[in-house]
Amino acid sequence: MAITINADTSNGLKLTSDTSGQIDFQSAGSTKALIDTSGNLKFDSGYGSVATAYGCRAWVNFNGTGTVAIRDSANVSSITDRGAGTYTVNFSTNMPDGNYAVGGSAGSADVNLINLGTPFSTIAPSVSACPVNTAYVNGTTTDIVMVSVIIFR
Repeated sequence: MAITINADTSNGLKLTSDTSGQIDFQSAGSTKALIDTSGNLKFDSGYGSVATAYGCRAWVNFNGTGTVAIRDSANVSSITDRGAGTYTVNFSTNMPDGNYAVGGSAGSADVNLINLGTPFSTIAPSVSACPVNTAYVNGTTTDIVMVSVIIFR
């Protein structure tokens, strides 16, 4: 059984049920968000249609110099320092597979031409961890004081 929760403009909050197996959140009879039968959260958020939401599965902000230290994070258990400008972000909860997207930034007050990347040619991302490099624009890896990484899947 499914439930529709509708914030009707003339009759207040209305609850109705059907056999679709999903939960609809409506405003004035128009679906704004839903949870489908597979458990996917879908919402409009001003984009014109209700579509699946892809949340950030993990993120971390850490000091990549000296003894690597996490400032704050979610779903990141630790950072492994593998050498100058090469790190591994270890997840608290595994990803479903290694097909996630990695983004982020790296920099410091005195150096602002830094690239953050994932060295897929040498270490592939896994369900439990993701490699990350910080390097000068010329490709030379280097430790950086401010590193932020986000993982989407």
